[in-house]
Amino acid sequence: MSNKRDFYDILGVDRGAENDTIKKAYRKMAMKYHPDRNPGDAGAEAKFKEASEAADVLLTPDKKQRYDQFGHAGMDPNQGFGGFGGAGDFADLGDIFGDIFGDILGGGRRRGGRSRHRPGHDLQMTLDVDFEEAAFGIEKNISLTRNVKCGECHGSGGKNGSTPTSCDMCNGIGEVRRQQGFFTVASACPKCHGAGQMISDPCNKCHGEGRRKKQIELAVKVPAGIDEGQRLKLSGEGDVGLSGGASGDLYVVVSINEHDLFERDQFDVYCQVPISISQAALGAEVEVPTLNGKVSVNIPSGTQSGTKMRLKNKGIQKLGGYGQGDQYIEIHVETPANLSIEQREIFVRLMEIEDEGTAPMSRGFLEKMKNLFH
Repeated sequence: MSNKRDFYDILGVDRGAENDTIKKAYRKMAMKYHPDRNPGDAGAEAKFKEASEAADVLLTPDKKQRYDQFGHAGMDPNQGFGGFGGAGDFADLGDIFGDIFGDILGGGRRRGGRSRHRPGHDLQMTLDVDFEEAAFGIEKNISLTRNVKCGECHGSGGKNGSTPTSCDMCNGIGEVRRQQGFFTVASACPKCHGAGQMISDPCNKCHGEGRRKKQIELAVKVPAGIDEGQRLKLSGEGDVGLSGGASGDLYVVVSINEHDLFERDQFDVYCQVPISISQAALGAEVEVPTLNGKVSVNIPSGTQSGTKMRLKNKGIQKLGGYGQGDQYIEIHVETPANLSIEQREIFVRLMEIEDEGTAPMSRGFLEKMKNLFH
């Protein structure tokens, strides 16, 4: 009887597991115990070989069928089961698990080299706008430095428009292979970096890259209602791609400057309005600033400091033009300083005739204080 461990137990999967489940289980073990990640660790190498053998059998339909029916004996040619290869025969393992080894070794398996057509990078910048500009929208010019197509070689990277030639190290395949133990390890060609092609006569201006740094100016439309930290996407305005690859995008992050009078919460605007003691006591009509100009607001008599009032639809237009926020004003009753002689005399007289009953906050405070000390 074989003393080998059950292949399903090795990979930690059920007997009814599908190929995707088996592959995921093997990938997890291979990433953990691969010799390249555990140099000199004989135990890790043994576990890697054990997992590889198990995955080789369970992911090959005829081998899996024989193993499910006869167990390890079905894999042993000495038991009369020929044509399946002996233990440790992994000549085609790279073809069966190419995607798994690609994860381990840093990139997928390549056929004919990696395309030189690579997309450009996305870029990001911050745009400062004033409070009103964010509220009403504006078009602003921005300046940035990005990679653009080389005008000398028109993006080919070759001098006078010359085309790339096949890499002489990997013969245009884009990868090199080396033998490690019982299997072959493939990695990107160090000379052409996996492209399979080389620029033999590079452009003098861009040194074969096909693109150069350049400062450009763009017009950006800032929509009405945009808020702090929101991004505007300018498709195709990032770095130009390599060898005809698509350009990246530009993301413009909006930063709103503080306003002297207004604060913002989404689409609502807040403003603090100072009034005098006499205006608060007697009531008054006061002018209040809004984003659309001054409006007259009635202050009822007896208004207390901290009172909030709502001005409907006087806030910021919502993005897309669907509705508008409100403006909220907070009343701040100011105590006068540096009184004139006449003013002081009036306040002294007022203090002499003040009645606690006309001051609701004081009345409530004094009542609570009495209850506290009795």
